[in-house]
Amino acid sequence: MADTAPAEKTSPQTQTRPASSAQARPTPLGIYDRPRIEGISGIEIIAIALSALWLLGASVFFMTMPSPPEGQDGDGRGLMFLMTMLAIFMPVGMIWVAATAAKASRVMREESQRLQAAIDAIRQAYIAQQHSRDLGSEPSVARKLDEIAAAAKKTETTLATFHTRRDAQHSVRHAPPPLAPQAADDQPKLALGTTSEDTAPPLAREDFIRALNFPETAEDAAGFSALRRALKDRPTAQMIQAAQDILTLLSQDGIYMDDLRPDRARPEIWRSFAQGARGRSVAALGGVRDRSSLALTAGRMKQDPIFRDAAHHFLRRFDRSFAAFEAEADDADISALSDTRTARAFMLLGRVAGTFD
Repeated sequence: MADTAPAEKTSPQTQTRPASSAQARPTPLGIYDRPRIEGISGIEIIAIALSALWLLGASVFFMTMPSPPEGQDGDGRGLMFLMTMLAIFMPVGMIWVAATAAKASRVMREESQRLQAAIDAIRQAYIAQQHSRDLGSEPSVARKLDEIAAAAKKTETTLATFHTRRDAQHSVRHAPPPLAPQAADDQPKLALGTTSEDTAPPLAREDFIRALNFPETAEDAAGFSALRRALKDRPTAQMIQAAQDILTLLSQDGIYMDDLRPDRARPEIWRSFAQGARGRSVAALGGVRDRSSLALTAGRMKQDPIFRDAAHHFLRRFDRSFAAFEAEADDADISALSDTRTARAFMLLGRVAGTFD
């Protein structure tokens, strides 16, 4: 199997494949060589020796045997000659049949060993390839996670003095999600006066969409700017954190959102989902057709409780955020959001979890 060298992975959210290079592995001598054409093997030497010994013994026996009486007819002489030839050459034929069977058995045994060695070499090469891919991706993922965490922390510390100007392209703002009934794990807010979250301007829909797609590269200044603005909005920050967690977990199984090409659903179907529709009426949202990604995700959902909890938490956050987003978004905004990495992860996990059944 040949690996392709993909683009450089710059952040855990970009879901770009880590670069891996196939290292040449020394091939054990003789594993893939064709069987050599041997001259005379030991089996054939033994067969020749036994044949010669038998012919010599038979010749001595029949030469010393007394001749038949003169009065014997022609039929008796012919029968005697036939029995003599059978007695001489049949054992020789049996010796060579046994020699041929032994040689064929040895050739089959060598071929079996050669095939087993080839299979072991292929298995070791595959394991080494997967190991090198994991080693190449984990340091990069950890480094970029640290960079995002540092950027978020810096944004939080300077939030009180940060001045945001209202650009013309940000004139349409994304209002915070409406208050929903508090879940059991949410703490009630205390009336402690005006907070920095209350004074922060509402998030623009363009920034919301750009943040859910995450920065493309380390040089994507616009992407990081949108991400910083989105992290100031508490519900959106929770949505981004849940998306980042699930994308990182999916990447551990080699599932990257850039590799998925889901079927596009019409904006009205997304609006029906935001308004509470479930089941077959919104089945078009589960447009992911990649069988390997679906199988790996379904297996992880069944076997890994941490992954399962993260997936359900992400689905809940996406449901709440999208419901608030849909109330003010137009069809173009919904189409743009459906093409983000976060939306693709929702399509994949929603289909595995049975949201669209």
